[in-house]
Amino acid sequence: MERIPEFIGNHLFLVTLFVALLALLLWNLFGDALSGVEQLAPAEATLFLNRQNAVVLDLRPQGEFEAGHIINALNLPADPDAQQKVLEKHRDRPLIAVCQNGMLSTRTARAIKLKGFEKVYSLKGGLAAWRGAGLPVTRD
Repeated sequence: MERIPEFIGNHLFLVTLFVALLALLLWNLFGDALSGVEQLAPAEATLFLNRQNAVVLDLRPQGEFEAGHIINALNLPADPDAQQKVLEKHRDRPLIAVCQNGMLSTRTARAIKLKGFEKVYSLKGGLAAWRGAGLPVTRD
């Protein structure tokens, strides 16, 4: 044990790299829990859609949305005022935020929760995970 400080002093770069990688690993494992937003797997999301009449909020740009989206999803506009109008219509229903890979949806779901909405979720892995699970998308 008395040689650990000597090792750290002699290999400062490696120790720093190790600590940084460990921090990133921990963030990857526990970051979702720390965000305050529950992540739903695609199968869980289908249960919310079918049993709790959840609303899917697709956060992708209009062109990507039109290329394929979850059935009955709403394309949430980038304008915060327009977002508020869309969200208020569905205040009493669970909201599932969806983006391409799940990163933007977690941040947006957290922001929606801060606006006073209680039942807000994020689709883990985004639309890529939805498609990967073989679930349907539409282009209507």
